[in-house]
Amino acid sequence: MNSFIAENIEIFMESLNPNCPLLGLDLGTKSIGVAISDPTRTIATSLCTIKRKKFVDDLDEILRINSSYSFSGIVLGLPINMNGTEGPRCQSTRAFAIKLSPKMNLPVYLWDERLSTVAAERVLIASDISRKSRSKVIDKVAACYILQGCLDRLKN
Repeated sequence: MNSFIAENIEIFMESLNPNCPLLGLDLGTKSIGVAISDPTRTIATSLCTIKRKKFVDDLDEILRINSSYSFSGIVLGLPINMNGTEGPRCQSTRAFAIKLSPKMNLPVYLWDERLSTVAAERVLIASDISRKSRSKVIDKVAACYILQGCLDRLKN
């Protein structure tokens, strides 16, 4: 399998091994939310939050997760501005993807994550989760929202 960054979902889909889960990542400046799909790529589940350090440390954590789940691709949230433009956060996300894909030898799909954190926050508020508790889980819930959006798109 070749490593590459895909912005076309059909090309990404063609590069995946069948019956292997996908990893979803919500890349923040201080943490990375992590979600994993089931092998049939139907349901995303929040997994954990990685406290960001240096890229090599972040990579080690992602490799550790891969050793348990053997995912075949990575869905990385791309924080596009509401007006459709790309700012500095998009640039850093693309740079992360460019470094991550060859190290993992997996394709990375950049998923438009507009409003994913807002949606995750609303779900947590509706579930009556306290502000303090929300701050601990918001990133992995956002990663789950990002991954589930991609899974739903893959099924259609």
